[in-house]
Amino acid sequence: MTAVMLDGKTCAADLEENLKSRIKACDVTPHLAVIIVGDDPASHVYVRNKIRSCERLSIKSTHLEFPENTPQIDIEKTIQQLNDDDSLHGILIQSPLPSHMDEESLTDLIDPEKDVDGFHPTNLGRIVQGRLDGMIPCTPAGVMEMLRWGNVELSGKKAVVIGRSFNVGMSQSLLLAAKGSDATVTIVHSRTKDVQQECLAADIIIAAVGRPEMVQPSWVKEGAVVIDVGINRVEDATRERGWRLAGDVHPDVANIASIMSPVPGGVGPMTVAMLMANTVTAAERFSQRK
Repeated sequence: MTAVMLDGKTCAADLEENLKSRIKACDVTPHLAVIIVGDDPASHVYVRNKIRSCERLSIKSTHLEFPENTPQIDIEKTIQQLNDDDSLHGILIQSPLPSHMDEESLTDLIDPEKDVDGFHPTNLGRIVQGRLDGMIPCTPAGVMEMLRWGNVELSGKKAVVIGRSFNVGMSQSLLLAAKGSDATVTIVHSRTKDVQQECLAADIIIAAVGRPEMVQPSWVKEGAVVIDVGINRVEDATRERGWRLAGDVHPDVANIASIMSPVPGGVGPMTVAMLMANTVTAAERFSQRK
């Protein structure tokens, strides 16, 4: 068996096409602000991808860059200003932040209606209640969209989510178990006694742990669906640049799984597309409240 690859780029392009009609019908131009602090190279790549997506969709984007040593209070003041700006509908703080900053407290300051990352406690709490009409974290929302796009049946299936971060693993498990998806979910983490056995029992595996190629072919039952959220830089002397990108799933799992997402080109493009979708939703809601 060779797995069918879920093409995140194509799925994201389809989603963007649907967003264009919503943007055209909206009474306001959706406007996203991205705050980036420091010079982390990967962060700047991610931000450029978001800006390009905004340009494709005619979403206005504001890019706010701050030096590494910026005091936290300056970012707090910036967030408050953005909250008060009625021309702006989405606020995103690009991770990682410098070590002297408290990302959680900064996220708490964002107006939940503008929290297009979906990390504010109000938005995460709505998911716990089974209310999926708020801002949902972009990566798990992107995984759900990919599964729908790939016609993957979830109802009654056993799903294993590897990783319990609030922004991916925990949110992902709630979305899979929510009414309408109806999967039976197990969360696997560093204290789980036999990760391999848990995975072998799964119809669907979502790997979001940040450990290169952790999920081995021997962990996956034949015909399972495997979604790889991880993206890790690993040393590779055979490459001119000396490194390559690797997911949390070993590539040979493609010989066992029925459906699999690639790295890169899988969940990554969907995360950006769902950010655009959240921004459009925020603009639509603002327009309705006017």
